[in-house]
Amino acid sequence: MGEKIVAGPFELADRQRYRAKLRRCLTGLERLLAEKRFDRPRNLMGLEIELNLVGSDGMPRMLNGEVLERIASRDFQTELAMFNLEVNIAPHRLEGRVFDRLAEEIRTSLAYAHRKAGEVDAGILMIGILPTLDRDDLVSSNLSAVDRYTLLNDQIVAARGEDFVLDIDGVEHLTCTSGSIVPEAACTSVQLHLQVTPDRFADVWNAAQAVAAVQVAVGANSPFLFGRELWHESRPPLFQQATDTRPPELQAQGVRPRTWFGERWVTSAYDLFEENLRYFPPLLPIHDDEEPLDVLDAGGIPTLAELVLHNGTVYRWNRPVYGIADGVPHLRVENRVLPAGPTVTDVIANTAFYYGVVRALAEESRPVWTRLPFEAAAANFDTACRHGIDARLLWPRRGRLGGVTEIDAVALVRDELLPLAEAGLDAWGVEPADRDLYLGVIDERCRRRANGATWQSATFHRALEQGLARDAALAATTRRYSELMHLGEPVHTWPVGLPEPVPLG
Repeated sequence: MGEKIVAGPFELADRQRYRAKLRRCLTGLERLLAEKRFDRPRNLMGLEIELNLVGSDGMPRMLNGEVLERIASRDFQTELAMFNLEVNIAPHRLEGRVFDRLAEEIRTSLAYAHRKAGEVDAGILMIGILPTLDRDDLVSSNLSAVDRYTLLNDQIVAARGEDFVLDIDGVEHLTCTSGSIVPEAACTSVQLHLQVTPDRFADVWNAAQAVAAVQVAVGANSPFLFGRELWHESRPPLFQQATDTRPPELQAQGVRPRTWFGERWVTSAYDLFEENLRYFPPLLPIHDDEEPLDVLDAGGIPTLAELVLHNGTVYRWNRPVYGIADGVPHLRVENRVLPAGPTVTDVIANTAFYYGVVRALAEESRPVWTRLPFEAAAANFDTACRHGIDARLLWPRRGRLGGVTEIDAVALVRDELLPLAEAGLDAWGVEPADRDLYLGVIDERCRRRANGATWQSATFHRALEQGLARDAALAATTRRYSELMHLGEPVHTWPVGLPEPVPLG
């Protein structure tokens, strides 16, 4: 959805024509796979971080147009709402001191953006959901001034045909309705890309699905929405409900949501693109002039524009991506599980853990997905979102007994997955200093059972105990979070609570 989209009103026949074109694109992808036209292994990774704009009072600032004008860099772009930005980090090879280099690039980019935002009395904040957001902030008038967002909103609203219902029952219970998809803008995430060859795609995607719950458990950072304390990671239920084209009757029939975990392990990237066509009606039937099969017949590489656009309106937590670089097609796994923040060090620690453990799991002789039912992986994801670092997950037993057992997420990470992540980073050729620094952050989070979600909740409750009203406690928690985020020490070291007031005189 990052591409520029221009379209007039859709005609009744547009979706039928678009569906036929999607089929031809899917055939084109199938031919590219069969003819082995894809890029060779290059060990390339990349990441994107979605950001919030806040004022010194901790409240959202609807100023992304003005801030982007001042930043004046193609690395930054709009996101759904006017308090959102996204920064894109150029691809890097997974080797050497890659994580230290990434950390330095992100710090430099964010510091520059923060200075520029300061020119309009705003600042940059990395957090899964901004605690101070109010329902009045997430309305259609605060959509970013970009055609594609208005068009997408209009099409999803039309497909649903009624208000969206948000109903999340956590520590507290939130129920409300929305006439637009703008509440989805509350969700700000880190998206990790890994370029893979077609023959490795299924193993990497399956491994990413298997560990998605663990990523959420250790990285949760979104406990609040609209003044309510909900799940440790409230983004997934919010995202699903805020983009749900299904009225209750279709939900009752088992129609799949456009934001979903999935329902099976796969054998090829083709499986996922084919599922997109089989299950999800087109939202944006915008036609490209290219005829993909004609391009293939002429020896060229088709852009598969309709297939790519349609894939961008199916919100998988691990998404397949088809792209072309230097005239050569490639496939990527896009991991969309993690919330933004809390600090650059935390983001890079989450990144290192993901790339290490996915590499190791994808190369196991008895892969985890052959021993873990897909339904268990999906249940794990829900459990981890609810309970964060205190979650208990289903995981294959070690040894000859086989089967699945329930295990504390912290024990699973420290005893089994961190050693695998170390081996995976070694296999990528990452320097031991980088490996040990960033995996050490994950280990300390687990040892202390502390992450962004636990810090936010504990600090909020400490503020309430000090006598602050709920809204004031959320704002104070957000301001303190911002201070500590910009200082940069990882979240497991953050002192809980608000700083003591400085005595006067």
